[in-house]
Amino acid sequence: MKKIIVFASGSGSNAENIIRFFQDSPLAKVVLVLTNNANAKVIDRAKNLQIPVEIFTKTDLNEGKVLQIINQICPDLIVLAGFLWQFPKNIIDVYPNAIINIHPALLPNYGGKGMYGMHIHRAIVENKEAETGITIHYVNENYDEGAIIFQEKVSVSDLDTAETVAEKIHGLEQMHFPKVIADLLT
Repeated sequence: MKKIIVFASGSGSNAENIIRFFQDSPLAKVVLVLTNNANAKVIDRAKNLQIPVEIFTKTDLNEGKVLQIINQICPDLIVLAGFLWQFPKNIIDVYPNAIINIHPALLPNYGGKGMYGMHIHRAIVENKEAETGITIHYVNENYDEGAIIFQEKVSVSDLDTAETVAEKIHGLEQMHFPKVIADLLT
């Protein structure tokens, strides 16, 4: 049985979707959720599904405490599902090509520090983009610059708002993220 650790900072809808997808899977299980936000809704979502949660600080992340927690589990894959901090090199070095992230745009466009969630969707609408989508990529030491694993597009019309774009993106994330994770683990 392969082990997945999920990092999340917010509501945790992608984390919950991944947990549920693998709940009865013979392939893998989510064994831990890590969050940097003591008020994140992902905590309740994970606990409701009997998945342990650890809350950590920036110091814990950068000075090795989080790496110690990860090393105790030896995960096959680390999944960033709405995790907003830059991932530290000390963990990337120990788990090369075993850390992935989902980004709510078609990288390399609309990536980098500060480009997340509604910030991206507003920019897509303001720039009158004809399409947007999701990118699942490996994590390296730079925001949103790791090798691309998967992209899926969706059209954007003149009638779309940042909110309707967000709904379209959420649908793509829910549909594709768990399947891509399963493919990576097989």
